[in-house]
Amino acid sequence: MTSRTVRRAHPAYRDDIGDLVTRRPLPGPAVEQIDPFLFLNHHGPQVYPPNNRGLPFGPHPHRGFETVTFILEGELSHLDTGGHESIIRAGGVQWMTAGSGLVHAELSPEAFKRTGGPLEILQLWVNLPARLKMTAPHYVGLQKDEIPVVTLDGGRARFALIAGTLDGVTGPIAPIGGTFMSTITLDPGATIALPAPRDRAVFLYLVRGDLTVGGTAVAQHHLVELAADGDSVEITAPGAAWFCSATPRRSTSRSSPTARSS
Repeated sequence: MTSRTVRRAHPAYRDDIGDLVTRRPLPGPAVEQIDPFLFLNHHGPQVYPPNNRGLPFGPHPHRGFETVTFILEGELSHLDTGGHESIIRAGGVQWMTAGSGLVHAELSPEAFKRTGGPLEILQLWVNLPARLKMTAPHYVGLQKDEIPVVTLDGGRARFALIAGTLDGVTGPIAPIGGTFMSTITLDPGATIALPAPRDRAVFLYLVRGDLTVGGTAVAQHHLVELAADGDSVEITAPGAAWFCSATPRRSTSRSSPTARSS
């Protein structure tokens, strides 16, 4: 297999929301979207004091796309007009298919507002193809222990496999668009080579540490856009690193979502 090279590494820009530390690599000045990935917010890391107001994401609408929320630290409650409700803690994931439309809220649970603590969250928006935009809304909330971990490179690479199949293991979420989604932890010196067909978008966002991707050094808080010049991607960690990766079954049409929120 030929390793794809890095077309560009896009920095995440600070765009705080009130007292919530926020970095946004997508969209950015040089990238509108990496089809079908529309939007990525990185909230935190930060520590909330006791008796805080919590997150500001009260009821707001979504339609025509999916939101995938990674809770890295802290906890997050979800409530929507489809009757879905959960509190997901560190290491867990919330996957909401907005489809034909719903209103949801993502807020800090009352216990977190009373006691405070560390908080870090990623939220990714994944566009739906035109034929699926009016699908029925759906929601899955997974705690950390419900997400299988696949190890590679002698245990130095650990994949928390959310969706898709890797090394004979299939993630617990079956997205209607067929997206592969995982968070990945690499120990110093770890090297992995993953399938990355040139006709598919591959999304990499480096949360912590540094990586070498397709021979190019990538720094923390950068989104990696790959060139379509190979059928795999080779990743090496000089030191410990943590990042998220996603690959759609195929690119969707470039239609925009019908509602936006923070």
